[in-house]
Amino acid sequence: MKTPAAILIEQRKPLLIDEVELPALGYGQVLVQVKASRICGSQLGEIEGVKGPDKYLPHLLGHEGGGIVVEVGPEVTHVCPGDHVVLHWRSGAGIQAAPSKYRLGSQTVNAGNITTFQNITVVSENRVTKVPVGTDFEVAALLADTLTTGFGAVTRDARVTIGEAVVVIGVGGIGLGTVLGAYLAGAHPVIAVDVHDHKLAKAREYGATQTINTRRQNLAEAVQSILGGPADAVFDVTGNAAVIGEAWKVTGPKGRLVLVGVMRHDQQFSLNTLPLHHGKVLTGTEGGSSEPHLDIPRYLRMIRDSRFDPRGMISHRGSLAEINALIATMRSGDAIHTMLCF
Repeated sequence: MKTPAAILIEQRKPLLIDEVELPALGYGQVLVQVKASRICGSQLGEIEGVKGPDKYLPHLLGHEGGGIVVEVGPEVTHVCPGDHVVLHWRSGAGIQAAPSKYRLGSQTVNAGNITTFQNITVVSENRVTKVPVGTDFEVAALLADTLTTGFGAVTRDARVTIGEAVVVIGVGGIGLGTVLGAYLAGAHPVIAVDVHDHKLAKAREYGATQTINTRRQNLAEAVQSILGGPADAVFDVTGNAAVIGEAWKVTGPKGRLVLVGVMRHDQQFSLNTLPLHHGKVLTGTEGGSSEPHLDIPRYLRMIRDSRFDPRGMISHRGSLAEINALIATMRSGDAIHTMLCF
């Protein structure tokens, strides 16, 4: 069986759209028909080499989506054919299967435990979580990372409590989920920071009480004006070394700075460590330390009961054939959430 897919052949080049041959299902693997996949900033990082030279070229991309189980491999017990699922990169319940390998003619195309930039995908059992039939596939894709990472960064990594002042720097994609997570956790105020007014406007829709556009305002001065001092919890979603330095300055003496964005492998960030000895915290997050099999049903319950509706976060949609144009839109800053629709 073959499937159309977007393939990273060479870094800093457009993705190749072609058909790849699917491997036979192995132990703990699941065959899923992808219905929607979010294009994440992490994939832009892979294309651009943010973490360094890619050792696995060519390979498939995508790690968050919604779909329907077509077939299951040996020993799979958590899902069955016909189940609707969230496809997520964080490991959940089930078997950690071996990474898949596809074929493009005579060439091997690598894939990890999950890829979603394709119509049909082979994933590890622990990368899918069953959801009720009728769950919007785009919502499923948002649950895979945007909400689980954003909410987890707030509640697990920063342990934000009611009434704490929060600053989120970079409110496209995961940052918007972080804003919403802070709002739902009872933070106040929730300050959204970006260089794009349309992203700041969207952040207000999802819980930001104040916004700062750093093209026009100095971050430290604006935070001081709003809070009268530094913040309790700050989230950097940019991965930019200079911005992280500014984020550190607006984090209180007992505050927490959580790095959600990934810094380029060839950048460095310098700071004096004395505040760390007196209770100030600097930490990174890996997917908000989320547990998809536990978190996703909880968040779906909140969506069902109208606590929030994430569908308004999506700004751009397109087909697999349009993926390179969609990626260009993301690089321009115009997009907030970009969804592939199959």
